[in-house]
Amino acid sequence: MTQPLQPLLHDSVVVLTAPSQAWSAADGRIDGHGIHGFYHSDIRVLDRALLAVGGATPEHIATASPAAASTVFTALARGIDDATADPRVRIDQRRTVDAGALGERIVVRNALGDDLRTTVEVDLRADFTPMQKVKAGLTGSEHPVTLERSENDTVVIGSGPVTARVSAAGAAIAIDGPRVTLRWEIEVPAHGDAVVEWSTTVDDPSAVVAGAEPSQEWSAFRASTGDSRLSSWLDRAIADLQALRMSTVEHPDDVFLAAGAPWFFTLFGRDSIWAARMLLPLGHEIAASTLRVLAQYQGTETVAETAEQPGKIMHELRPGALVIPGEGVVLPPLYYGTVDATALWVCLLHDAWRWGMPRDEVEALLPHLEAALAWMRDDGDSDGDGFLEYIDTTGHGLANQGWKDSGDSIQWRDGTLADGPIALCEVQGYAYEAAVGGAALLDAFGRPGGDDWRLWAAELKQRFADEFWIADPAGAYPAVALDAAKRKVDTVTSNIGHLLGTGILDEEQAALVARRLVSPELSSGYGLRTMSTDSGGYWPLSYHGGSVWAHDTAIAITGLARDGFRTEAAQLSDGLLAAAAGFGYRMPELHSGDSAAESSAPIPYPAACRPQAWSAAAAVAVLSARLGLRADAPEGHFDVRPDASAGGIRVDGLRFNGESRSVTV
Repeated sequence: MTQPLQPLLHDSVVVLTAPSQAWSAADGRIDGHGIHGFYHSDIRVLDRALLAVGGATPEHIATASPAAASTVFTALARGIDDATADPRVRIDQRRTVDAGALGERIVVRNALGDDLRTTVEVDLRADFTPMQKVKAGLTGSEHPVTLERSENDTVVIGSGPVTARVSAAGAAIAIDGPRVTLRWEIEVPAHGDAVVEWSTTVDDPSAVVAGAEPSQEWSAFRASTGDSRLSSWLDRAIADLQALRMSTVEHPDDVFLAAGAPWFFTLFGRDSIWAARMLLPLGHEIAASTLRVLAQYQGTETVAETAEQPGKIMHELRPGALVIPGEGVVLPPLYYGTVDATALWVCLLHDAWRWGMPRDEVEALLPHLEAALAWMRDDGDSDGDGFLEYIDTTGHGLANQGWKDSGDSIQWRDGTLADGPIALCEVQGYAYEAAVGGAALLDAFGRPGGDDWRLWAAELKQRFADEFWIADPAGAYPAVALDAAKRKVDTVTSNIGHLLGTGILDEEQAALVARRLVSPELSSGYGLRTMSTDSGGYWPLSYHGGSVWAHDTAIAITGLARDGFRTEAAQLSDGLLAAAAGFGYRMPELHSGDSAAESSAPIPYPAACRPQAWSAAAAVAVLSARLGLRADAPEGHFDVRPDASAGGIRVDGLRFNGESRSVTV
């Protein structure tokens, strides 16, 4: 029996508007293989949508994606063409995905001198496989699949609580088991065209997330940069981020960014926070709504099964339990297994306040701030050693609960795995920054506790300097983590880049980290490797052990710029720009850590999601670093300190303190 394999994504085309998406081959075929299908929420509604014209599959010649929600597949129908060299019968198949809907407009164009009579057929198949089974390489619905005619041009398909209506005006419709065939007899006039259309709309009453309207403010953003790669990346990134806007069913007014397609079309604490934080130069609104929706789910009690604790910010939200076949992982619908989202929530609130989040909106969240800070001090430090750590106590949750959450992500330099509880280095940096920022908020709003949290932060900074640093001939560096025995896990990783800009490092320590980040062992030329090439576990196609993640590199770039290492920030930025160009400016979740010196284009990580919210938001982070943006709305300051390598830049539609700003360098 063939072992089921997770679908690869790198050579497929996605059309999306959250929470719906359609994946196909480059020529538009949705043929039931791998990731192919039309999905809504966490269900693959259709796994087949094949076009035939004149009884044959059109020959694909081009694919154009004018927007994230729409793609046009252009093909030829030579079987019904004349015998001359120039193709004169062309098919333009425009696929559009809206929230809860898939539609196609098929145009047959005839440049011949005579009218053309032919047929157009679309072969569909109902599927209803849950997303988690698709990810595991499996198929099969949880409930029986039903199909029935509703009207002359409509078929209703369903499985369990989910139903979909397939409509095709003017088509002859045939049902055969789970398959629906749509057939049109058309006449295409000489030098004219004929159009047929079909669509499906989905109703899923069990969904926990819904689509959200695009941001008008984001639509007004424009950037012209001396480096055309940055302009192109920003254009594509903003379009993708618009398509990833979502809300929860419970709180429809608060918009957040889905983590990414196809697997993570839902609310993720860490991912949604980081994406909103990088996007603050486009306005505080997405940060404010992300903060509110996460506050609604903030932990209030201790529940081992869900990893909930008082004050803790959640990890992910699903309509049902998430079962990962073959890995022994079963996560409840609302899961709190993340060690970093709580501190990052505090950091986002502080930064959003600095960018102009209205005072009353900030003040309404201060009780949640106090609860989050208390979690860091109490439950976040489970063994009382003064550091934040994690361990899965259920045996079926996430073994690693930082952003590198794969089972083998925390390794010793010889490649062996570290034992938990694990205290990650970057989480201590987040906690320090959260304590200092939280103290500033408490002071500004006349609430007690600011001095206590500054003292807590100062003590954490000293403990970190005492316990995390490793001597090395190439220069001292922070351990990626402390293991269960409080030993320094000695692998050199990108995690150390997250420490920059948090304030937990002194000037000498920051300089050591900055130098290490741009070393050839970590800097691939296409971004920052997650693990150094001189580590025993390094592999360029390892998910967290040598690959490059755009958001990870962008966080390091932001920290380098904040701490004054502009040359190093520019070097890593250039690497991301080279990668973005290689991926057509839709930056994937991650890519290979192969060196740019040895490959003329970045090598895909074939199962990487795309678009991914924090990978797209990384484009704005790179722009911010190049412009040297600094915001302090309470003091009325908006500063631009451009990098020497920025070149000529004109940006319209930046937003500070609720108002649009333009910047010219």
